[in-house]
Amino acid sequence: MQREVTGWYSPALDKYMDVAVYGHYGFALLMIPTADSDFLEYEHHGLIESIRPFIDAGLLKVFCIGSINAESWMNPHMENRDKAQRHQQYNDYIFREVVPFLKEKTSEETPIIAAGAAFGALHAANLFFKHPDLINGIIAMSGRYDLSVYSEGYYDDNVYFNSPVHYLPNLNAEWHLCKYRQSRHIHFLSGSGDYEDPNSSRHISTILSSKGVAHELDIWGPEYHHEWSTWHQMMRVYLETRF
Repeated sequence: MQREVTGWYSPALDKYMDVAVYGHYGFALLMIPTADSDFLEYEHHGLIESIRPFIDAGLLKVFCIGSINAESWMNPHMENRDKAQRHQQYNDYIFREVVPFLKEKTSEETPIIAAGAAFGALHAANLFFKHPDLINGIIAMSGRYDLSVYSEGYYDDNVYFNSPVHYLPNLNAEWHLCKYRQSRHIHFLSGSGDYEDPNSSRHISTILSSKGVAHELDIWGPEYHHEWSTWHQMMRVYLETRF
């Protein structure tokens, strides 16, 4: 398996951001870390090795970026207004810097699927719903898609427009809805075991159904807890059967 660690100084975030790249060919899988973890989280927790057969076969090329959650929602010492603004800067980093980097490392025609577990699932879903012209689908595992859960009751435009369960019900722009409906890869997964919240996935599924957006809601059983072994299995199953 080819592996490269690179990065650049991000104008959007005003800091250096690392990127780990795995593989040589295939669609681009953009993986967003959980909570406040870094760009090597999925490698350190064994998920990259778990899906290595698909990477080696050229099905996909994986791009793991870092998070700035420790500088936003996971930082108890920041004002909520500043957290929300930092979240928006992270979106800008991905759309203006990471997406062009992925295209440079693959091709202009290569689809980009955003994926993540837990808080990474919220980020992945939000990126797709905001820019379905740049992000072509999602694999969202064990997520909660209400950003106000993390904002401690604080609410402004940056919270609203990054909280899918808030803005999607009011979204009637046919351009966005048409892009959603064209995607073959809108996957929401959750276990039903300890610390999982399958109702969050059911909630966003209900919203998408009301908009006529085809998607997959996949709730696994009570033996699947909010932990890495669950996400290993989910990723393997989906790469084998959906792509």
